[in-house]
Amino acid sequence: MKKSLSVALTLGLAASALAACGSNNNNSGSSASPSATPSASPSASSSAPASQAASGEKVTLTYAIWDSNQEKGLRTIADEFEAANPNIKINIEVTGWADYWTMLEAGATGGSLPDVFWMHSNEIYRYASNGMLLDLNDRIASSQAVKLENFPEGLNQIYNFQGKQYAVPKDFDTIGLWYNKTMFDAAGLKHPDESWTWDDLYSAAKALTKDGVYGFLAPLHNQEGYYNFVYQNGGTIITDDKKSGYDDPKTIEALEFYVNFVIEGLSPAVFDDAERAELIQNGKVAMGYFGSWNLSGFTANEFMAKNFDVAVLPKKEKQASIYNGLGNAIAFNTKHPDEAWKFVEYLSSKEGQDRQAELGVAISAYNGAADLWVSSNKTFNIKAFVDMVDYGVIRPYSNTTAVWEDKAYEALGPAFTGKATVEEAAKNAAKIMNESLAQEK
Repeated sequence: MKKSLSVALTLGLAASALAACGSNNNNSGSSASPSATPSASPSASSSAPASQAASGEKVTLTYAIWDSNQEKGLRTIADEFEAANPNIKINIEVTGWADYWTMLEAGATGGSLPDVFWMHSNEIYRYASNGMLLDLNDRIASSQAVKLENFPEGLNQIYNFQGKQYAVPKDFDTIGLWYNKTMFDAAGLKHPDESWTWDDLYSAAKALTKDGVYGFLAPLHNQEGYYNFVYQNGGTIITDDKKSGYDDPKTIEALEFYVNFVIEGLSPAVFDDAERAELIQNGKVAMGYFGSWNLSGFTANEFMAKNFDVAVLPKKEKQASIYNGLGNAIAFNTKHPDEAWKFVEYLSSKEGQDRQAELGVAISAYNGAADLWVSSNKTFNIKAFVDMVDYGVIRPYSNTTAVWEDKAYEALGPAFTGKATVEEAAKNAAKIMNESLAQEK
């Protein structure tokens, strides 16, 4: 069984590009039966039988994440949980996005997965279908603190496989337009707002490209880049019947507009995520698309805090911002399933979700908690991220996202370097993506 699991994992492993709910510093959505008496206490009981912790024995759980920016706030939450549950200790382990999935694969094949860990839409199918995650259905159904109806249905569905819930939504995110307000003021330009269109973005980029500064950052990046343009233009990345949308004329048109920033010299040609962060934090670009998960890192950066703000994304045919969210999952073979659930139960309760929002860790997925997140930061206009939820588009995914997304990057690369037209690159991406999607049937 272990050998076959290892083979399945290895075949499915792909070097995913920096993705949702990770950040450039570390890596860019069934209902259960409600319980009778809601409770959001850190010590709320679950449906599990008597545990080691309940018997007085100390239990240590490993909680694996990939975003170092969230570690401080999550540590505070874990400390509060430990205070209410003195026999359970939480060790938070941070592994950057690039190595996170390699670490999980090694743990899965070697029998040493973290007890609790973040799950992503790119990888949920692989881990759920290979039996590596604990089925949470019964625990959710019996919980007094966790009701899936309190979370966005789109996020619940991401982490539901064949009727079984394998993770509870942790947060959600959208993509915002970060802009250097100091540069805008110096150039006499009006700051971006909800009225902005693609034409406004292009005009501002041209006006701000001077003195060694690029007006806009248009990297080879999907969630914090061209995906947003595709959906604003009425295009798609994946169709309802699981076909590639890269060869859709609307998609190609959006990609041509996006890549043109690079071709015209209004944006540097960027392929590396660390470079994206450096460019905006060092004042080398005036505008860029970055996800809400970058908030704590940008707030801590003195240059960003002084010179930048964030606005909703400009529109074309319609408004759109890519929308995604992480889930907290439990390893199928954890030695402490009851204690692991008790921790996930608290993280998923109203109290735990409110604390995550209040501390500015992330936009909590729990309905109504977003306002607490907005109030957590006075430096930037972060309400823009929440305003975009109304027209957010769930990050495109399928059972083999991690495979076709990586290959699509490779196919689109030549368009950014001028070695192929956008249409040629897009149609090549569609061909490769369709080959991957065909294997799902």
